[in-house]
This record gives sequence, structure tokens and C-alpha cells, in this order.
Amino acid sequence: MTDTDLFPAGTTVVRRDIHADRVWTAMPQRVVADTGTVLTLAGWPGIESLAPTSWITSTRTGDDATRKGGLDELAAGTWALGRYRWERTALRSHCLAGEWFSVHCFQDAVTKEPLHWYVNFEKPYRRRPGLGIDTLDLCLDLVVAPDLSTHRWKDEDECAQVRRLGLVDDPTHREVERGRERAVAMIAERTGPFAGGWSRWEPDPHWPLPTLPDGADRA
Repeated sequence: MTDTDLFPAGTTVVRRDIHADRVWTAMPQRVVADTGTVLTLAGWPGIESLAPTSWITSTRTGDDATRKGGLDELAAGTWALGRYRWERTALRSHCLAGEWFSVHCFQDAVTKEPLHWYVNFEKPYRRRPGLGIDTLDLCLDLVVAPDLSTHRWKDEDECAQVRRLGLVDDPTHREVERGRERAVAMIAERTGPFAGGWSRWEPDPHWPLPTLPDGADRA
């Protein structure tokens, strides 16, 4: 990879979930840094993204059945996209080249107080020059205390559901299991994105909100 392949700091990239050659989610974020090994992105309230309408509804209502029904739509290829506006939290996302998870730092957007680290298990991202990165969320997450003292697994029931639906095959499941071990080891050893501990962050005041470019909804 050359310097011209890297995303320049301050530019917008779109992180997309792609399944069956269709866009499942698309969120524009601002590039903080890109080493080729770690791509660090940032997001904050007001950013408008694309997400399945079932997920948007479940987020607003807290209806878990609707959320799980969205996975049935994913498997059947029947989901519809809607507009979703990010609220309340700011985040930095560390996307690790070739890895089956990314690491996110969530903080209160107003007070800047740390909320948690969030390890999102997903397919290794692929770069899309001029647009961003494509991956696919595999519906398993690890929530970690800001001081790294504790962690808990989240959405293991959804992980089992996507297995039953055939969205995660045996080779992918084995990669996720190995990724779980690597993520827990990083936390215990304070390596990777966890090496520097927690630091508060806020967007550069000169940065406008990242916006979705034309064509972000087309795989």
C-alpha cells in the first residue's frame, strides 16, 4: 500500500455493511488517521446515515422483536433503508486491517465523559477508493469498561440467530471465535487500540458534518 492509497486525515469516508451485493448500512465518518494498518474514524451527533427501517424502528421504540425481525429481512434480502440521525454520543472507531473486529470508543457528546469501549465483530473491511470501506456486521459485540477493568458480551442471541439463518457459515464462525480470543487478549494486555488507555476527544471545530455522497446506497 502506498501513501496515495490512504485516506487523508480530515476527509470523509463511508463505512458500509454489504450483504448479497446490497447496502445494509452506510455511515459517513471523518478520518482522524490512516496508517494502512489502523484506520481511525470519528462520528458525532447530527451525522445522517442509512440503516434498515426495522433497526431504526427498534432503536426508537426499544422493541427487541422488531430488531430481531430485521435479521430475518437481512437473510431474505427484503430490508428497506431509511435515514437515521446519530444522537447523544461521539465515537472514535479503530478499523484494523485484516481483522474480524473493530474497536470503538463511545463518550457523552456534551460532557465528553467516557461511556465504554465497544468491540464490534465484523468481516475484515475492504477499501473502496473515493468512497470508504465495506464490511458486514456479524451481530456479536463486546462492551468494555473505560478503564478496561471489566467486559461483557452483548447480542450473543443475535449471533446465534444469524447462524441459524445461514448468514454466518462455519468458516466465518471459526474466524469470529478466533477474533474473540484476540480481542480479549488485547484488552488484558493493553495492546492494539487499547494500548494508550482512554483519552477524551472532540471533533475539530473546522470540520463540517460528514455527509453521504451520491451512490453510497449502491453496492
